[in-house]
Amino acid sequence: MTDLVLYTNPMSRGRIARWLMEEAGQPYDTVVLDYGTTMKAPEYLAINPMGKVPALVHGDRVVTENAAICAYMADAFPGAGLAPDPMDRADYYRWLFFAAGPLEQAVTNASVELDTSDPSLARRFGYGTLGTVLDTLDGFLDGRAYVCGDRFSAADVMLGMQLHWGMAFHGIPSRPSFTAYAARLASRPAFLRASELDDALAAAGG
Repeated sequence: MTDLVLYTNPMSRGRIARWLMEEAGQPYDTVVLDYGTTMKAPEYLAINPMGKVPALVHGDRVVTENAAICAYMADAFPGAGLAPDPMDRADYYRWLFFAAGPLEQAVTNASVELDTSDPSLARRFGYGTLGTVLDTLDGFLDGRAYVCGDRFSAADVMLGMQLHWGMAFHGIPSRPSFTAYAARLASRPAFLRASELDDALAAAGG
């Protein structure tokens, strides 16, 4: 066993953490959990009482939530170059948490047909409306290679996978800035390795 252990399921948001682990380039072990069984077992609930994946164990430390795992790994292993210098992290933090908050919430709510177009309802949600979220993101990504300009970072893992999935499952309409950004990220060796690992587990029923 290494001192890094990723708890995941190939058909889950754990794919975000998997990609990040591959980008970090550190040896790690994988524990695949099943929904409703091992994911709810006492042994795993002692690690993550939410009973969901992913979770990362690093020695005696536990990190849950994809955005936190991205930020933690970038800081724990600075040699991987996954975070800009501390004084250059405005865009990095902003869009890392935009992806984890407004973007995911807006897309998820739209997928269950929750209508937030009524202004009185939109004010009750942190993101307002899906249209506002997508227009904001489109304006930021237009003409930009990565979140931090011409430098890839852990924020691109979080944001890139949200766009990749959202467009694949039609929760996010394709826009030129979205498709160009997602295609650029999907060509990265670490993304391809992570996808191959999780696709093989999914095919095996793991």
